Amino acid sequence: MAHMKILSRGGGIASTNSYLVAEEDARVAVLFDAPDHTVGPLLDEAVNRGWDIIGLWLTHGHFDHTADHALVTQRFPKASVLIHPLDEPKLIDPTRMPFALPFVIPPRKADGYLSEGQELKIGSILVRVIHTPGHAPGHVCFHLPDEETLVGGDLIIMGAVGRTDLPDSIPADLDESIRKIMRLPAATRLLPGHGRPSTLAEERENNEYVRAALGE
Repeated sequence: MAHMKILSRGGGIASTNSYLVAEEDARVAVLFDAPDHTVGPLLDEAVNRGWDIIGLWLTHGHFDHTADHALVTQRFPKASVLIHPLDEPKLIDPTRMPFALPFVIPPRKADGYLSEGQELKIGSILVRVIHTPGHAPGHVCFHLPDEETLVGGDLIIMGAVGRTDLPDSIPADLDESIRKIMRLPAATRLLPGHGRPSTLAEERENNEYVRAALGE
């Protein structure tokens, strides 16, 4: 098994999590989501450990997950910014979202696109993309099957689920996405977009929204 290391940091105005996943043998890493005022220490840690950040892979386009994208690519110019095409419009025009922000998010296009079933690599670590719309049309989760880990974004969040009152949210899609994710092994570790990590088994047992989506 690859020597994987995960560093995390939560912060910004929405208390959003960012995860730095590294393959230590290959000395490469990928940052998952870039909340405002949060990623700097993770970038410093990558430099200190000699890891090259090769990507910023976004679970979706909401401001609290994308705000510091420019900081990442300034420090690591080779980091490819990837997003699902249905959420790229929020990256191109960050003012599309119905939030008044105390900072400006620079617009940009993606370097590449994420799609259902796509397989990516962090060194020797396999990462499979799972399209999970509902909270946002281009929301994805990143499954690391060999490490039994899921970077889950705002699908299932510590006893709750992502909000569906936003202009492009669809509650029925969210429920279908939850059912899709809950078909993964129960022991899978969930790294959510907000709050503390859990497992899919814990969420199935304790999360009333997950249980409702599953018809339990």
